[in-house]
Amino acid sequence: MTILQAGPTSPFRLTSSATTVLARRRFYRPLPKKLATKGSRWMASRKSASGMQFGTYSEDDVDALRALAEEPGIVDIFLTNEWPSGVTNKAATSDVPSGVSDSADADSTISELVADIKPRYHVAGTMGVFYAREPYTNVDAVHVTRFMGLAPVGNKNKQKFIHAISPTPASTMSSVEICAKPPNTTLSPYTMVEKATPTEAKAERPGESGSDSQYWRYDVSQKRQKHGDGDSERLCFKFTSSGCCPRGEKCHFRHDEDARQQSIRGVCFDLLNKGKCERGPDCNFKHSLQDENGSASSRRSFGTPSSNRSKECWFCLSSPSVESHLITGIGEHYYSALAKGPLVEDHVLIVPVEHLPNTLSMPEDCEIELNRVQNSLKAYFENQGKQVVFFEWVFKRATHANLQVVPVPSSRASGIKDIFNLAAKKLGFKFKTIESTNNSEGRRLLRTQYDRSCSLFYVELPGGTILTHVVEENERFPSQFGREVLAGLLNTADRADWKNCKLSKEEETKMAERFKKQFEAYDPNR
Repeated sequence: MTILQAGPTSPFRLTSSATTVLARRRFYRPLPKKLATKGSRWMASRKSASGMQFGTYSEDDVDALRALAEEPGIVDIFLTNEWPSGVTNKAATSDVPSGVSDSADADSTISELVADIKPRYHVAGTMGVFYAREPYTNVDAVHVTRFMGLAPVGNKNKQKFIHAISPTPASTMSSVEICAKPPNTTLSPYTMVEKATPTEAKAERPGESGSDSQYWRYDVSQKRQKHGDGDSERLCFKFTSSGCCPRGEKCHFRHDEDARQQSIRGVCFDLLNKGKCERGPDCNFKHSLQDENGSASSRRSFGTPSSNRSKECWFCLSSPSVESHLITGIGEHYYSALAKGPLVEDHVLIVPVEHLPNTLSMPEDCEIELNRVQNSLKAYFENQGKQVVFFEWVFKRATHANLQVVPVPSSRASGIKDIFNLAAKKLGFKFKTIESTNNSEGRRLLRTQYDRSCSLFYVELPGGTILTHVVEENERFPSQFGREVLAGLLNTADRADWKNCKLSKEEETKMAERFKKQFEAYDPNR
């Protein structure tokens, strides 16, 4: 349980018996006078007229927090001193405290920020009253946000200054749970809030003093194209990914054409911006800089060595980053390995030996070997009273494919199709069904329909039926969708994120050795 409590001089404090309820695990560069906690974000008060620096935040701090909107994952809790202006829009008027809806103490900057970040909980102080708004939907997001304003400690009207919540971390929730909307949910109150117009000169940004060196750096050609008044070396995500930025010259992040070209060629934004990527197998982008022929190399003929294969690829057998102790068998075109951070025991990955982006683009003769591996795994798990689900996220900018293999108790197999369809409905799409009596025939039909210019998710169900969904360019599709749905089916929502299931190398090695010994009689490569 998390306790939110107001203070006599500061708006509130957050105490928790388990900080794991705060799901986000990354920290940004140190932001002046702002406390950052795991999974949550805190913003201090506005800069005072006297120029005192204690309890203030700058334009850079706002930009840094705004960058959360561009990263994967969901912010669970967002804490601010000031209330966001317009928070009562579309809310039930009977529940709004008097004097709040037209209060001058609310801040439109906070409104813009929370509309971008889209936290599940937003808690604010300084208004002097308690207010728990109905949940509201977010633009371009499937989850709802709950806003709470806390009154000061010891207030004369005896309004609530302490409030307890028991949030489940978004990282452990299934997509169905994330999408749930209470009956009293309203539309977002911020779709009608005007953008903030500065009424006073901007405070000097930390970088202008020359003392702030805490920016991640990126350089391809030694050229630095900076916009705005600051000298930040951080990249603008919007410009890098799309070629345009709505903040234009006012953007305090760097607009770099070289970084833009690398992004077009499929290079990971974190690698460009920070020099490293910490997402591991979850990242579907390239982790080495690409030359002008980089995008074309992914369409090379099978068997041609990749000139730009990343040394950081988690799945290339020649890469120093490959987790070789998890490998359970190697064939001519595919190898098998146990998944790192497995959803269930014996969670297997079927991986192309060649550095290719998906299994559907492999030559047809490779399908014979893949089908043989799939049938061997099905026979192995059937002997244990289990059915097998195969699924793949075919991301068009992916680098190295992996087909996931998850065994499910036979007693739950009948519900697999229904729960995938339910999850799809919650996300606003409908699966296309390929009916077949076996996986081999189903995959043949799928390959004839596959458009390489699009991203695709598909799942092969026990019995041969395949569910497919073409993912549009601007569609926000969870990269861990298949795993999240199966975690819901198995009532193991806490294992939906592989990072929550990590084992030590010693445990992984023992797990792989045990699997190889038990699978030996079924192994098609022995």
